[in-house]
Amino acid sequence: MDALETLGRTLGLSFAAGVNLYATIAILGLAHRFGWVALPPEMAIFDHDAVIAVALALYAIEFVADKVPWVDSLWDALHTVIRPIGGAVIAVAALGPASPGMQGMAALLGWSIAAGSHLGKAGTRAIANTSPEPFSNWILSLSEDTLVFTLAWVTLTHPLIALGITVLLLLVIIVAARALWRAIRRRQPRTA
Repeated sequence: MDALETLGRTLGLSFAAGVNLYATIAILGLAHRFGWVALPPEMAIFDHDAVIAVALALYAIEFVADKVPWVDSLWDALHTVIRPIGGAVIAVAALGPASPGMQGMAALLGWSIAAGSHLGKAGTRAIANTSPEPFSNWILSLSEDTLVFTLAWVTLTHPLIALGITVLLLLVIIVAARALWRAIRRRQPRTA
């Protein structure tokens, strides 16, 4: 059971980091600081005044940037490297004490999950930016924030449920990406 809970924490937090790294780090730091939930001692790296302050400041910047069409896509492009690396760091911290091989596997898994959720978010935003009205950006941004806060809370309090939710969300991203790819290929002119 402990291995599944660790996997649930790893996947859930990495997925959340791919959508909004700074909110995820702030939640981890504040949860550890105020003892909202019992976290593995390795998560104490997020409970530092400077880490919490920087995460909250960057979350505030992202909160505003996410509401502005095309600025959100520029912000996402910049974070194509940052969010997956953050997901890898969080995954290793969520793993706890482990062999170097397990830590490497956790880093790769966390990187992959965060990259997948980031690309799902960035792709959705790029599509929404083709809409002439700004409301879709606001709705998507607030929905993403709600997802990150909810998934982080569920992950910290019920990691097995978070495991199921994260797997389901990853499947939705895969199915949506395949459907989008097929639609793009159908619109391409065929060459002989």
